[in-house]
Amino acid sequence: MMDEDTSPRDTITAMKRGLAGRCPKCGEGKMFRAFLKVADHCPHCAEELSHQRADDAPAYFVISIVGHIVVVAALVVETTYMPPLWVHSAMWIPLTVAMSVALLQPIKGAIVGWQWAMRMHGFGNPHDDPATFGITPRPAP
Repeated sequence: MMDEDTSPRDTITAMKRGLAGRCPKCGEGKMFRAFLKVADHCPHCAEELSHQRADDAPAYFVISIVGHIVVVAALVVETTYMPPLWVHSAMWIPLTVAMSVALLQPIKGAIVGWQWAMRMHGFGNPHDDPATFGITPRPAP
């Protein structure tokens, strides 16, 4: 169902709610039904969330953030302490994996919140309705 409300949506609030894994509209319902699977709708306010198209953006942002942090930290440790390579491996591989897993869901939530606030991909913009372009929406997994 298309959202008939055309009032402005607060982008920062929607992204903060998404970072917390909450519905961008009400901030109460859970956005995710699994680790990275966005719920079809908010269990609290029934806002349709299946329109989201985050695709590869969350992974791209996570790689950029984690890469900048880990590379700078590894260079500082190398120039300061010059530890053997096994120490670098023991430190940076687990840290990279842990940071990536920890950031992936919040960043995806923020992107979905941003899409909702901007009325992208069917979140209230009739021009983004797939039926307008003769596109059949993909079935839910």
